[in-house]
Amino acid sequence: MSKVTVVGSVNMDLVFDVAALPAPGETVLASGLHRSPGGKGGNQAVAAARAGAQVSVVAAVGEDDAGSALIDHLRANGVATDAVTRLPGPSGTAAIVVGAAETGSRENTIVVAPGANAHLTLDDKAVRDVVAAADVVLVQLEIPAQTALAAARQGRHSGATVILNASPAGADPDLLAELAAVTDVVIVNETEAQQWHWQTPYLVTTRGAAGATVASDGGTVSVPSQRVEPADTSGAGDVFAGVLAACWTRMDPEQAVRRATAAGALATLVPGAGDCAPTAEMIEDALLR
Repeated sequence: MSKVTVVGSVNMDLVFDVAALPAPGETVLASGLHRSPGGKGGNQAVAAARAGAQVSVVAAVGEDDAGSALIDHLRANGVATDAVTRLPGPSGTAAIVVGAAETGSRENTIVVAPGANAHLTLDDKAVRDVVAAADVVLVQLEIPAQTALAAARQGRHSGATVILNASPAGADPDLLAELAAVTDVVIVNETEAQQWHWQTPYLVTTRGAAGATVASDGGTVSVPSQRVEPADTSGAGDVFAGVLAACWTRMDPEQAVRRATAAGALATLVPGAGDCAPTAEMIEDALLR
């Protein structure tokens, strides 16, 4: 069992169901609204734990009801929360607008208010020790980029495999270059791939229903996705990243990407981002079909 430490954001998601995504300047009425745990870090940690890894999360939440609910959700999914810091003020919040199935693909748009995530640091030695103890360190860019860099450097120093989900796009290029220098695996979607210009041992690109590719000095391998009828695509990329982190040190890169791709497809069958990750058994079953 690999030990994965996820350093990243945890949010409370507010999910709005609409008939069609609004165009710029357009107001639409939602047919439903619900809250669910989310955030890239939280989603990826839960996905890695359900895939069979021993997972810790380094994160920050507010001293509000949402913060308590987020911690409870992580613990209920077997994620260690000793390195979750509670800070004055609100927890991170994401507004997710999801189009109806009748529009074809249940695509979504997301706006995030970082809240406590914006103040996450690795200043505490006990938090750095959690990172240092990992076999795999997984970071993303919904937290301060300097914190992601500090986590990646700590992981590299401790001999861990460092995985960067370079999302959302738009971080300072100089800092991304520093991150690339201490990263083993970079995960991007097709849009983010156009903005990633740095060499890393492995570049994994998710391609939605088309699957994923993994590029290295040995060439590029394409992995197809399982055919599914998606209910909600939000969270699928996070599930992919979490499962990839759980599998990376236990199998070869193509096998790890294949499992992550299957998990990402299964995630689209479940509405919401925070609770859509499949179990290891579900991933195995999907790969046997």
